[in-house]
Amino acid sequence: MNSLLSINWIPFILSFKLAFTTATILFIIAVPFAWYLSQTKSRFKPVLEALTAMPIVLPPSVLGFYILWGLSYNSPIGLFFEEYFNMKLIFNFNGLVIASCLYSFPFMVQPLQNGFESLNKSMIEASYIAGKSKLVTLLKVALPNIKPSIMTAIVITFAHTVGEFGVVLMVGGSIPGKTEVASVAIYDLVENMDYEKAHIYSAIMVFLSFIVLVGVYIFNNKQKVKF
Repeated sequence: MNSLLSINWIPFILSFKLAFTTATILFIIAVPFAWYLSQTKSRFKPVLEALTAMPIVLPPSVLGFYILWGLSYNSPIGLFFEEYFNMKLIFNFNGLVIASCLYSFPFMVQPLQNGFESLNKSMIEASYIAGKSKLVTLLKVALPNIKPSIMTAIVITFAHTVGEFGVVLMVGGSIPGKTEVASVAIYDLVENMDYEKAHIYSAIMVFLSFIVLVGVYIFNNKQKVKF
């Protein structure tokens, strides 16, 4: 009971704040990109798809290292932001958001792309024949008809971000109240051999992850019944 009362909820709040911010940014970026991938016949499409999927196959330590270098003062990007905006991109929440967006990008793009590719082609062509622009077709025809894919993309991206460890640890470190998200907090507890509290933190993450996934399956099953 005392362990429950002593739980520090800030890492969980930071995790969900990071996940919400990442999912929102990636949805805005990924929708037009996934739409383009689903419609293009360019010979460079496999290259773009491979680049998009790279974070899935790369070890988090490798990806984290290059993001850390890319955002540091030693890189042109980090130098630019620090000199012109007085903004450091590592070991703070801004850096975590950038790293999470890069790491979770394929988890947003691929379900959306699959949803767009599953659409009836005649429905898209009918929209174009009716004089609708590509943007209107995307917003008024395509997106309303891939709701399960949208929900899957958002929730998987959200859940994946909440569970990040390697990348966020390398880019953000473990600064209490600033960059110490739940996964890093659990790691710190294990390192300090506080297994009782680590069990509690881990159980909370398992429970929240399970609830999120159940919600996705319920939503998708309801959508299948409608169609």
